[in-house]
Amino acid sequence: MARNKEAVVLVIDVGPSMHSVLPEIEKVCSLLIQKKLVFSRYDEVGFVLFGTADTKNELKEEIGGYEHVTVLRNIKVVDEDLVDALQKLPRGSVPGDFLDAIVVGMDMLIKKFGQTNKAKKRLCLITNAASLIKDPFEGTKEDQVNTIATQMTAQGMKMDCVIVRMKQDWETNRRIMEENDFLMSVFSNKSSSKVVYVESPTSLLGALRTRNISPVTIYRGDFEISAQLKIKVWVYKKTSEEKFPTLKKYSDKAPSTDKFATHEIKVDYEYKSIEDPNKVVPPEQRIKGFQYGPQVVPISSAELEAVKFKPEKSVKLLGFTDASNVMRHYYLKDVNIFIAEPGNKKAILALSALARAMKEMNKVAIV
Repeated sequence: MARNKEAVVLVIDVGPSMHSVLPEIEKVCSLLIQKKLVFSRYDEVGFVLFGTADTKNELKEEIGGYEHVTVLRNIKVVDEDLVDALQKLPRGSVPGDFLDAIVVGMDMLIKKFGQTNKAKKRLCLITNAASLIKDPFEGTKEDQVNTIATQMTAQGMKMDCVIVRMKQDWETNRRIMEENDFLMSVFSNKSSSKVVYVESPTSLLGALRTRNISPVTIYRGDFEISAQLKIKVWVYKKTSEEKFPTLKKYSDKAPSTDKFATHEIKVDYEYKSIEDPNKVVPPEQRIKGFQYGPQVVPISSAELEAVKFKPEKSVKLLGFTDASNVMRHYYLKDVNIFIAEPGNKKAILALSALARAMKEMNKVAIV
């Protein structure tokens, strides 16, 4: 799997208690796959359902157990077929055991990737956690969760747990849900798992994220207040505009029967002499020219490099102004966040004091 790509196994509860929210889950999961098709088309996705009447998974065939867990799709690169499959999820007829489903999803990732690509394997569990989890053959349920969490950490997997809770769920299954919530908390404490509770189907859209992106500093250095006062800061990009991938040229000249056709278009440029149009000018004999009035002034790469403006990378305070002077449309650009250099107590104190003072005086800094 390529760098920065991700493998996700969606683990969805389709038991009777989830039927009322499954239409919204179908929409959200379809949207997730559509976004991956556009922005992350090399990501891989698998699909596991639990609470189904039938059982279809490799662990059932190999060692037994893991009943009512169905692998709807093995881990593959995202495609349109998966979007179609998500449009109408089968409705289950038995209460689902989310621990069995998690183990099946982990087994799929382990068999697919083994110990490789540790930071790029993720499980996404969607359930109301309102069904009773069966007792293990040995030990307690907490012991079982600890074992699963330990294995998850060893394999470099992360898990997002989206718990959909309606008011009627609490009225009928409070004791079971409290026990399951405790098991979820064990996952959070013992592994790289995140648990999110939502109270309405529409809240699912914000709870189900596409992919984690690690923040990267765009600047590390001095925040210059004056010649005598400088604060060590790190600057991160907090938000940025999401852009569509660049469209590529496509050729339809290849025969439809050619399965190996790439349909790529390659463009080659030739530079020819004005004096002799049949003579191709090689790269070493070419030089850039810039329009200046009616003339074209040739400038070599060495001359261009010599006059190129090379600014010093820094952040300097130009002054302060009232926050009311900053119009709302000025915030449409990318947003950066300043933090003091980690571990630098003086920088932390200075930047905190500056931020608090600006807040109290309703001022903003211009840098």
